Amino acid sequence: MDIIEYIQLVFTDYTLRTITLGTAVLGAVCGMLGSFAVLRKQSLLGDAISHAALPGIAIAFLITGSKEGNTLLIGALISGLIGTFWIRGIITKTHLKSDTALGLILSLFFGFGMLLLTFIQKQPNANQAGLDKYLFGQAATLVESDVWLMVSVASICLIVLLFFWKEFKILLFDADYTKTLGFNTKTIDILITSFIVLAIVLGLQTVGVVLMSAMLLAPAAAARQWTNSLAKMVFLAAIFGAFSGVFGTAISASQNNLSTGPVIVLVAGVFVVFSFIFSPSRGLLFKQIRFIKNRRDLQLHKTLAFMHNIAETHEDISHPHAIRLLNNFQGYTKSTLQKLVDKNYVELKGNMWSLTKTGFETAANLYTKQRTEDE
Repeated sequence: MDIIEYIQLVFTDYTLRTITLGTAVLGAVCGMLGSFAVLRKQSLLGDAISHAALPGIAIAFLITGSKEGNTLLIGALISGLIGTFWIRGIITKTHLKSDTALGLILSLFFGFGMLLLTFIQKQPNANQAGLDKYLFGQAATLVESDVWLMVSVASICLIVLLFFWKEFKILLFDADYTKTLGFNTKTIDILITSFIVLAIVLGLQTVGVVLMSAMLLAPAAAARQWTNSLAKMVFLAAIFGAFSGVFGTAISASQNNLSTGPVIVLVAGVFVVFSFIFSPSRGLLFKQIRFIKNRRDLQLHKTLAFMHNIAETHEDISHPHAIRLLNNFQGYTKSTLQKLVDKNYVELKGNMWSLTKTGFETAANLYTKQRTEDE
């Protein structure tokens, strides 16, 4: 299936249109809220909450005997919130660090959830089949009501973000200053965390417990490489998340036996790798380019300084000198000499060179700057 066929199917095929819209909205929501988790250095929070939701799914099934999506998601939401507040309690009431609390709750809840799933699978009841889809997700089970639920949650998240933007921003970068302004930091923190839990629970059906944290963090991590502005980061993370959902669904639909959730996460990973390499401000490629440029500039300045030392031995700074004198300088290269000529710092006449007035003044300024920095 090529791209043209896929676009046509999106508008004509109900199932594909539903899955594409659902994954796009989910990616956008996860990107927006994941930005706050990344900036608050709570990257493991998404992993812990997604795993903590598993017992809720199992318990909801045991109580109701129904595999209806909303029922199971309510159980997951309650379980995820309990896990989140337990994490907060461990951090505030004990001397354990946040990473320890996150790892502890993740392991305990996930282990309990797997125990319940094993128990359910061994029951003589055919209705329990399919609960394991919440481990790795099954986007093909999305229906129109699921998409409308995601759209509703996304709209509420956007409204709350816009309404409490100032409070979220201040709390994110300076919690102590937020308290001095009279804001209830605990309430604001709970509000952010609750929406993160809600986004994770919504994504369990599509991406699954195991991969949900990547869906939350990857778009935000990619967006962070491109900007220092919180607003731009949240916007870019939403865009990266939405495109991850769309492209992942397209790739999965075009190939046989490809699970949509893992493909979406892999596409999000591609966005992260691309951002890590090609981001102008933080990308590895541009960092290397700047490093090479700075090293060349340093070599150029060192060569100019060496020539300045030679020129100072004569009253006339334009006195010509043999190029072979530069061979005594370890960093001298022909390309460096040519660059000095191009900058009008040096004049070449045959095998002789001489400093121009501009070159001499530039070298003298380098000495002055160096002495000032040393002092």
